[in-house]
Amino acid sequence: TLVNPCLSTVLNGWFTFCIMISCFSIYSAPAKNVACRAKNFAYTDLANPRRSFHAQADRKVSQAKHAPCRDNVLSGIGTLNEGHLHASLKHLYAGDQGQLEVPFGKFVADVVRDGVIFEIQTSSFSGLGRKMLALAEQQPVVLVHPIAHSKTLIKLKKDDSGEFTRRRSPKRGALAHIVSELVYIPTLLKHPNFSVEAVLIEEEEVRSFDAKARRGRGGWRGQGRQLVKVLDQARISTPYSLLDFLLEDLPDPFTTKDLSAALDQPQEIAQQMAYCLRHMDVVDVCGKTGNLLNYKFLTE
Repeated sequence: TLVNPCLSTVLNGWFTFCIMISCFSIYSAPAKNVACRAKNFAYTDLANPRRSFHAQADRKVSQAKHAPCRDNVLSGIGTLNEGHLHASLKHLYAGDQGQLEVPFGKFVADVVRDGVIFEIQTSSFSGLGRKMLALAEQQPVVLVHPIAHSKTLIKLKKDDSGEFTRRRSPKRGALAHIVSELVYIPTLLKHPNFSVEAVLIEEEEVRSFDAKARRGRGGWRGQGRQLVKVLDQARISTPYSLLDFLLEDLPDPFTTKDLSAALDQPQEIAQQMAYCLRHMDVVDVCGKTGNLLNYKFLTE
């Protein structure tokens, strides 16, 4: 006689707990969504007359993104979380005649112009191999990657005053730094339909303070990158195109120390280029000098 009342009490308590959790989720979701939108778009409310150029660029990019795309009913694919830098480069390469967000089987290409696919990648090349190979099997592909020669950091203050600080980043990028990403897909450059284009740019990066970053100790998080100016471009169409970055001839055999001097770049960049050249069958290891590997050129 005591089992049924106890079971009934437990079930009633469980149902009450479930109802409370459901109500909490319903009422907290709108507030969370509003907070996320406010965080994502906080930097667009900066009142700075010096940024009027970027405001006009934003309007043009927005108009182009929402305009109907010629011969492409799926123009909205892949643009939901698109950043300013990606959208600016995409419309720059599309020009007046290009198509945006064109499907190719399981994948969607950013731009198709004059029979060439232009894929814009503003972040790491890690994980791109399968998509690039699938697209290159259908028609020529150019993978576009921006490299910041100079960057201005804009930091929003913790409060909601809209105030911010600006400073120049001491880091300087170069076109040769494209090898830092090519290490993920070195063998793809041997495909006749695949090329990589490094774009040297000036950019601005907006950051906001996040109290939850770094395990609760707080830190700055990037909120978006904005294109200011395109300075230079270099297209790498074959494995031997990487040698165009050399400022002077290399000895044969050579080490990464020799390569670093010929590139006028840090040793890390030279090591990454040597790794790419080796996997592209341009050079091979032929011994060691101290702790450094010796490389020799293979017959082209």
